[in-house]
Amino acid sequence: MFRTALRNVLAHKARLLMTVLAVMLGVAFVSGTLVFTDTLGNAFRKQSAKSYDNVAVSVETFAGDDEKTYGIDEATLEKIRGMDGVASATGRVSGFAGVADPDGKLIGNGWSNTGANFAPGKDGKDASYVFTDGSGPAKNDSVALDKDTASKGKYRVGDPVRVATNGPVKEYTLSGIFTTEDGAVNAGGSLVLFDTATAQQLYLKPGVFQNATVSAAGGVSDQKLLGAIKPLLPKDATAQTGKALADQQAKDIESGMAGLNGMLLAFAGIALFVGIFLIANTFSMLIAQRTRELALMRAIGATRRQVKRSVLLEAAVVGTLASVIGFALGLGLATGLRSAMGLLGGKIPAGPLVVSPTAVGSAFAVGILITVLAAWLPARRAAKIAPVAAMSSVHATASTKSLVLRNSIGGVIALIGAAGIVGGAGAGGTSGRQLVAGGAFFALIGVIILIPLLSRPVIALVRPLLKKLFGVSGKLASQNAVRNPRRTGATASALAIGLTLVTGISVLGVTLGQAIDKMTTDNIKADYLISMANGGPLDQSALTALEKADGISALSPQVPSWFEVDGGGYSASGVTPGDVEQVFSLKTVSGSLGSLKDGQVAVGSKTAKTHGWKTGDTIPVTFEDDKKGKVTVGALYEENDFLSPFVIPKALADEHSTTTRPEIREIWIKADGGATDANEQSIVNALGDNPAMSVMDRQDIRDSFGGFINTALNIMYGLLAMALLIAVLGVVNTLAMSVFERQQEIGMLRAIGLDRGRVKRMIRLEAVVISLFGAVIGVGLGVFLGWAIGQTLSADIPGYALVIPWDRLGVFLLLACLVGVLASLWPARSAAKLNMLTAIKTE
Repeated sequence: MFRTALRNVLAHKARLLMTVLAVMLGVAFVSGTLVFTDTLGNAFRKQSAKSYDNVAVSVETFAGDDEKTYGIDEATLEKIRGMDGVASATGRVSGFAGVADPDGKLIGNGWSNTGANFAPGKDGKDASYVFTDGSGPAKNDSVALDKDTASKGKYRVGDPVRVATNGPVKEYTLSGIFTTEDGAVNAGGSLVLFDTATAQQLYLKPGVFQNATVSAAGGVSDQKLLGAIKPLLPKDATAQTGKALADQQAKDIESGMAGLNGMLLAFAGIALFVGIFLIANTFSMLIAQRTRELALMRAIGATRRQVKRSVLLEAAVVGTLASVIGFALGLGLATGLRSAMGLLGGKIPAGPLVVSPTAVGSAFAVGILITVLAAWLPARRAAKIAPVAAMSSVHATASTKSLVLRNSIGGVIALIGAAGIVGGAGAGGTSGRQLVAGGAFFALIGVIILIPLLSRPVIALVRPLLKKLFGVSGKLASQNAVRNPRRTGATASALAIGLTLVTGISVLGVTLGQAIDKMTTDNIKADYLISMANGGPLDQSALTALEKADGISALSPQVPSWFEVDGGGYSASGVTPGDVEQVFSLKTVSGSLGSLKDGQVAVGSKTAKTHGWKTGDTIPVTFEDDKKGKVTVGALYEENDFLSPFVIPKALADEHSTTTRPEIREIWIKADGGATDANEQSIVNALGDNPAMSVMDRQDIRDSFGGFINTALNIMYGLLAMALLIAVLGVVNTLAMSVFERQQEIGMLRAIGLDRGRVKRMIRLEAVVISLFGAVIGVGLGVFLGWAIGQTLSADIPGYALVIPWDRLGVFLLLACLVGVLASLWPARSAAKLNMLTAIKTE
């Protein structure tokens, strides 16, 4: 039986090709994901460990520009340096720093653009940086840049460099270029080194450091040194050994990789799930075509178990072959992903490709197991073939009883799934989404079971149109599509699964995108939004400069503040009285926003209703700086999603700020004549052409809030493309094997006058009908799931309303037609080339 199984694989290698391709793609996705994340994790772990090679103790504080946090002062650092067993102690301070390229644009991604201090030892070198040209900055008018940033900006030692921190942009002289293993640079950002005094002045306060690293003298225990250093540290500081910190970072990296790993493997699982239908369909058709052969084997003594084992062995051989090829492709995929990350700006540390036993074992286990599992039902059906009765029949037809049982089970499962989806949509929140997910699983399984039943009535709807448009070819195509409902259902199921996911994601994404866009346009009147590229606070100098700019009719910052009221904390927005209502859409419920000019506050109506406050009430509060006071409610307004529950004058927010330089989260501007090139240039000029400050018009604001949804949709489409490709292979395989199975029939049609052109058209139309059938099922179920998931999110998204993207759904259906046409090219050509006399004699 083993030799028979091998001979069968070789005899039907062309018909098993699509099965091999489907399993190969799924295994490539799984193995590529595992190898890629293992390689990435290993490279970052080694980088992390390397950066702490000479660190015995690492000290970290939460020091900031305020009165509540403390850093490490120079006196403390000197005490640590003077301890027995300490070789060196280096203080570190860091913050945001952006470098302009020759066109004045920011180099790097903003959030990982960093500035730090150059801290040389007695030898004049800083162990954290290796200079390839020049030297570290020694004066307050010079800086050093990492090699990648200098290359992107085309800077050489001695060149002037424009650097922006939270304040105005300044020009420095480039003193040196260095290489580093700093995580910010590897994440696609930049690193600017200042001399220590300048960095402290920019980011903290003179003589104070945020962090420190301590190196031990030879033979001194890191733990012993840690114990001796801890009593010297301020109360907000944390200290641990370099090894402990490296181990913790390794765990964090592993945790981060697990999330990426899980997401990619989920899509690999979807691709393999779709592949199951292709494999099952292939083996079912092979069994039907080999009915006489299997019956003869039974007649000469093969038992049912041996026949079943033979088919499963064929599947195992196919799975093993596909796994070998898929694993090799997976290695290439992992290498490609690593290169792609580099092209997108992420610098991945050097290191070998990591091929772990887990990756190898998982890839082969998945490939073989999926193939054998998919072939189990066809194998079971093969074992039931009667030795004598089957020898007179070419095709083994399913019994009515089995179809009735199948449809009954499918109906029950689909109803359970639908109930779960509707129940989850009504429940809302996290629990509702979990219920929808469970219901979606059952609904999808139920629909897949029912697809053979659905194929006849659905395809019957288009039969008159096909006959009218394409004549006898259309009539034959529609009849062929429903001749074997099981086969049609299995082929359409693969497309239905892929399009269910794509459609559901599209409906949800477009709906959320429009809700966010509506939220933006309904709440904002401003023409421009000014913010820092790294998301940090703006300096007061930016507001002062904009107040003097031409073409600005209204200007209001948003300064973050905080109140404690009745034991609960509330955020507050410090704004410019008189201008805030010109940059935000604020509907007054009672009172007047003009009261802000008198030092009063405005409260959101929902917050006021919760506490029973009304206009004119005086509220005792505890401010951010722990001072107690009272505020008078001058107005109640309908909540605005861009403002806090309390709106207060900027002067009040500044008065109780805990930082020496009050933070400005963003600045909103209303310009004379709206958003124009002249007004934008006026704003850019007022800000000193600062590369670190983002100037966004209303369209940019809308894109910034809704753009991530389109990005996420495109990523999802790309990952789901694998599942759809496997579904296309399924259509090709079904048609190719169907043509082989129907050689005699096609020969007869040719003999009675059906020319080659109409034979091709018949096969193409059959493919289009099957593809469209699967697409319609998938699109319908996807819209249902998109609606249900959206309902669970609607309470958290103001103005949420279901949007069905008819244009995208139309594109999906057109793509399904295209899939059918492309999938039919080879089978249609094969059918048209059949010799009619040879085909008629074929059994």
